[in-house]
Amino acid sequence: MDTTDMNLLAALDALLAEGSVTGAARRLGLSSSAMSRTLARLRAATGDPLLVRAGRGLVPTPHATELGDRVHQLTRDVRTVLTPHASQLDVASLERTFTIRAGEGFIELFSAPLVAAVTEAAPGVRLRFAPKPDKDALPLRDGQIDLEIGVLGASAPEVRTRFLFRDAFIGAVRIGHPLLEGPMTPERYAACRHVVASRKGKFTGPVDDALEALGLRREVVAVVPGFPDATRIARNTDMVALVPRSSLGNGVASADSIGQGLVGFDLPVRTPEIAISAMWHPRMDSDPGHRWLRDTVAAVC
Repeated sequence: MDTTDMNLLAALDALLAEGSVTGAARRLGLSSSAMSRTLARLRAATGDPLLVRAGRGLVPTPHATELGDRVHQLTRDVRTVLTPHASQLDVASLERTFTIRAGEGFIELFSAPLVAAVTEAAPGVRLRFAPKPDKDALPLRDGQIDLEIGVLGASAPEVRTRFLFRDAFIGAVRIGHPLLEGPMTPERYAACRHVVASRKGKFTGPVDDALEALGLRREVVAVVPGFPDATRIARNTDMVALVPRSSLGNGVASADSIGQGLVGFDLPVRTPEIAISAMWHPRMDSDPGHRWLRDTVAAVC
């Protein structure tokens, strides 16, 4: 590192303001002898006497006079940088764009109420929703996105997290589907043809593990990238879609229409719950605007 002592900047500011070694020492809480030694170091560093004797006092040299305003501003800037910023935030006057990366299901269910809540409290804030093709933490690290919503990954242990809500997989079929006409048993569920959503193109998942434990196997005939694609197929065929409860507006009731031509139902086998969290990089942890965004997202969820 550079060997320049930044303390000399504050000392020079005090000396030029006071025009006196004694006054500068008093301002900085130093002894007069320590201030005299500091003045000697300043003279050596700048190559200029800075303050010279004039009668019983000291007067600045032309170079010191020229430096006066710059030194004072630099000192103020350094103190500002090294002082904790105010945590108070005037949300109504905040002007900022936040980028949120989330899956299609979250955007479909939460984007409208989130935009409404944000624009009502902070008219100058804009939200940019970005697609989520994977769980790569690089966009968080390099600042491309401000907040990520989804299931926690293991690729970035430094990332901060906040739990939002618990989700669970349910089944979804078209209105009038034969599966709705009798008891929802594992055998009847497995006997149907299925469509699943998987970014990685996988045909199997936790539901298949639960069915296998009962000696059953379902027939997955289609794999699509996202849950909206799966519900679109289920709405227009006899296939059964596997989707998070939230993707259907939290609506689920046996043989009860939940809109969009679909009926949701609880699975006849147990699957792990899905913990949905907000994730952000540690550098944004204490940022007042970002903290307000996190609180707003959590309140909406």
